[in-house]
Parts: sequence; structure tokens; C-alpha cells
Amino acid sequence: MPLKEQLQGDLKDAMRNRDDVKRDTLRLVLSSLHNAEIDSGRDLDDEGVVGVLQKEAKQRRESIDEFRKGGREEKAAQEEAELQVISTYLPEALSREEILAAAREVVAETGAGGMKDIGKVMPVLMERLAGRADGREANAAVRELLSE
Repeated sequence: MPLKEQLQGDLKDAMRNRDDVKRDTLRLVLSSLHNAEIDSGRDLDDEGVVGVLQKEAKQRRESIDEFRKGGREEKAAQEEAELQVISTYLPEALSREEILAAAREVVAETGAGGMKDIGKVMPVLMERLAGRADGREANAAVRELLSE
């Protein structure tokens, strides 16, 4: 079943079960999907849907950080609940070791020798990790390897 259909089915289930957090989160996600389809002028495949889900998850993580800095713990908790819902639809995230291993391969392939070569490494690495790792974690791994 395509991921978009799964999201729509889960929204119906959340409405039946009166799961307000899941219902509201899925409505927001489906709205973002609809907007992305309008922008691209075509229906999104599963890869496109995952891209939108990643964007939504990233927004939630950033909001959580900002709400905590502002002392708004109740809003941070709400964003965390939404992030939990979104995370169930994302591919399994890679561990720190797996990200480092992939970064080592890309550094070796590109012949990167120092921090000045980070621009060569990151695009190749992010394409390879495609949705299974956060950009900040990948960037930290590459910086760690190139600073050695």
C-alpha cells in the first residue's frame, strides 16, 4: 500500500478512535503533502512522501528546541507527541556507527583531505543516506573524520 494511502487510512482510524494528537498531526502532514503535490505539479511517490515527512519531523525537532529555550514546556511536549506520530512513518534511522562508516566510505571515494573538502563529501553522503539519517548527525560525522 502506498504510504500516502496508509496515512489517509490511519487518519480515519484516529478519527474513529478519538485519538486527537494522531488525527491533528496526520491532518497537518496530509496538508503538507497536498501542498507539495501542488508545487511539484504531480502526485508524490513514496520517496516524495518520505521527503515531506522528514521535513515535518525536522520542523518539529527545531520547534521543540525553541520552545524549551523559551521555557514553554507544554508546547514542547505537544511537538514531541506530533514527532512521535510522524516518526512511525519514517524509515528506520541509522546508528551513529553506521553514519560514520558511510561517511568514511564517501571520504575515501571523494579523496577528501581536510575541512575544505566538506562540500564534496556532504552531497554524496546525504544522497547515500537518503532519509535514514539527520543532516546534522551526518555533518558532525564528516567534520569528525575530516578534522583527524
